Amino acid sequence: MVDIENTKQINFLSNAVYGLFRILERMVHIENINYPQQENKVIFAMWHAKQCSLHGIPFEKRKNVNILISRSGDGEIIAQVVHKWGFSTIRGSQDKGTRKKGGVRSTMEMIEKINEGQNVAIMVDGPAGPLHEIKNGVIKVAKYTGAAIIPMTWYSPNKSLLRLPSWDKFEIPMGFTKFVNLYGEPIYVPENSTPEEDKQIKEQLKQALHELDRKAPEIFKEAYKKKKNEK
Repeated sequence: MVDIENTKQINFLSNAVYGLFRILERMVHIENINYPQQENKVIFAMWHAKQCSLHGIPFEKRKNVNILISRSGDGEIIAQVVHKWGFSTIRGSQDKGTRKKGGVRSTMEMIEKINEGQNVAIMVDGPAGPLHEIKNGVIKVAKYTGAAIIPMTWYSPNKSLLRLPSWDKFEIPMGFTKFVNLYGEPIYVPENSTPEEDKQIKEQLKQALHELDRKAPEIFKEAYKKKKNEK
């Protein structure tokens, strides 16, 4: 974690990160596959490593998407960057000592935003893992709002896509990179679902995300072959 104590440092680092991303986004091309037609009450659900896939959401739709981000120093930098990218944010817990309280508050805020007709985005195994273990928040928000959970991922075979040696194997493009952004079929949580049913839906979401990752290489080939033939 980056130990940041003053606003000037946070602003400097967020501007630097945003500047880097602005350069990188000129080198990235994303094909959206199966983007949801539903305009509101959507929960975009992805692995922590795949959060840059949010870049594939069309710019004019981003103001309606609230991304859950922690209140840590690193989280503040990320929050400023995603605001510049056109998204809104919901802030979670600050550290381990306040995680439960912050988690309840952020869950309630996500429910409120969805009930207002907005959307949210959740890194379902974040902010600190374990890897690919889905937290309960996404299930609670879907249950209390009736929102559709949309599994999403991105994929590129290009060597310019770096996978960092972090717990989540975070992915970031560092050069000219072609991607596909894949969106799965909506998953709903019944309002009166039992704890056992909630557990089953968590497993369903986990398998849906793994299935998107499994299918991604073939879909990538088909998408860019089609695009080449259209020229």
